[in-house]
Amino acid sequence: MEPTYQRGDRIVWERVDGSEVRRGDVVVFSMPGRYRAEGVFMQRVIGVGGDRVACCTTVGSEKRVTVNGKPVREPYVYEGDADGVHRPYDVKVPQGRLFLMGDHRSDSMDSRFFAADHGGTVPVDAVRGRVTDDRTGPALLGTALLVGSLLVLTGAGLGIAAVVVRRRRKAPTVPPAPWPMQPAQG
Repeated sequence: MEPTYQRGDRIVWERVDGSEVRRGDVVVFSMPGRYRAEGVFMQRVIGVGGDRVACCTTVGSEKRVTVNGKPVREPYVYEGDADGVHRPYDVKVPQGRLFLMGDHRSDSMDSRFFAADHGGTVPVDAVRGRVTDDRTGPALLGTALLVGSLLVLTGAGLGIAAVVVRRRRKAPTVPPAPWPMQPAQG
């Protein structure tokens, strides 16, 4: 997904239903039968159910992917190469499926390479989440953990203080000796 994300970058993704994603979203998905490796993969949504995705149309000096006949502006594509493999495609995305591509088009095993499987599209229920740049959730979680830890420590300190005070009140006291002591008569 270079240049948008580099190897080793930490990403935040929110769990969403695949039907909630839109064109341009970066999604995390799982396709165990398609890729040799197990796990989740990250690619960008180019087309949703009902869209027609084709490559490529020349606009000025650039080649661009088209969605429903309109060239898509993709500033996130690595080195501005919207095609990457010089392999034409024209796919009508079935309902309930997504056409996905990586941002580094010449180094991405994406929908273009699985034409025999529903035009290379991925079912929406394979989507596990949408990548987000919003760090509010993790920041709130971290703050809540910090405040919670402080409250636990404060509560533990107050509990210990209460036990100490209670023990002091219950401690047996020795009656005071009469003072000053008088010598015994007699």
